[in-house]
Amino acid sequence: MAFPERFSNLPDYAFPRLRKLLDTHAAGGEPIAMTIGEPRHAIPDFVAPTLAAHVNEFGQYPPNEGTPGLLAAIAGWLRLRYGADLGPERIMVLNGTREGLFDACMALCPEVKNGRQPVVLMPNPFYQPYAAAALSVGAEPVYVPATAATGFLPDYAALPADILDRTALAYLCSPANPQGAVASRDYLAEVLRLAERHDFILLSDECYSEIWRDHPPVGALQVADEIGADPERVAVFHSLSKRSNLPGLRSGFVAGGAGAIARFRQLRAYGGAPLPLPVQRVSEKAWGDETHVDVSRALYQEKFRIADKIFAGMQGYQGPEGGFFLWLPVPESVGDGEAAALKLWRETGVRVLPGAYLAREVAGHNPGKGYIRVAMVAPKEEMRRGLTMLRDCLYG
Repeated sequence: MAFPERFSNLPDYAFPRLRKLLDTHAAGGEPIAMTIGEPRHAIPDFVAPTLAAHVNEFGQYPPNEGTPGLLAAIAGWLRLRYGADLGPERIMVLNGTREGLFDACMALCPEVKNGRQPVVLMPNPFYQPYAAAALSVGAEPVYVPATAATGFLPDYAALPADILDRTALAYLCSPANPQGAVASRDYLAEVLRLAERHDFILLSDECYSEIWRDHPPVGALQVADEIGADPERVAVFHSLSKRSNLPGLRSGFVAGGAGAIARFRQLRAYGGAPLPLPVQRVSEKAWGDETHVDVSRALYQEKFRIADKIFAGMQGYQGPEGGFFLWLPVPESVGDGEAAALKLWRETGVRVLPGAYLAREVAGHNPGKGYIRVAMVAPKEEMRRGLTMLRDCLYG
């Protein structure tokens, strides 16, 4: 039987790879999961009663693009958070942002760019669906280093003109997964101007935007409006998973130019999975409430301070500006990220993700190889215990 070859070079997804690495070995202590970015803070109080009040609506087909009430709530939040004034035609609800980040290539990437195979840019390391999305439409994924030397954000402007002229889409994540770097206003303005010059669309993954250390990160829509960029130059993706501690709700949205959103809606009408109406009712409540977000953010900020104290003075440690991951360099004496993850598991039971699983090798170098990603999602004292054991095991 013949199968398509376009995904043949994809490695196993990060978490199956991790299970192959660790699960044939016994844990060295009570397991502490610090791998997956699954928030474990309390869910908002309004979730259960809202679901219960609308449970009969599971018996109805929901609108693909989102209910008028939910679209209005999202528009209100975008106005409050970024000063963006968007009508409902510029917003579409998503079944989790992974769907939208993948479908962006399907909906927006042309078959040919300037007579040649189109390019999709992405930071390296990166959220893995970006690469699969590019491959799904026959585009060339170009992995751009996002390392300490570049401030852990990709330097797209440094790419050769030949690559930029073929670029159709460029992914960016801010706050970055896994490094926690935040794109500045100047950085975003430069990328948007680059997109204007070379005729591509910026896909701004802002799923971690509400988890920050000192100041709320600026957003791509906000900067696009400030510099007068074409609204079709940018699409932003947001989620309730991290913001509201609701990863199981699978609720997010994409917002951008009316033309781009029309293409998203057309594609979704054929192949999308609309959110059940009760889920949309909960989502409407969540986008309209900031109190639960403030409480959760304060807890993450306390976790940042705990991590800073535990790793104080450690060479190479850099606390995140946003998000909830630590991107920790592995000591040369330990080896690489895989060796560190295996050592931690076998000696302490702490479970972390090798950085190489979130990156691709380019020119013989994988920029994640010397790192581990540590998710600070566990309850505070469990996280403190896990980070302390991690420090003593790898850096002691």
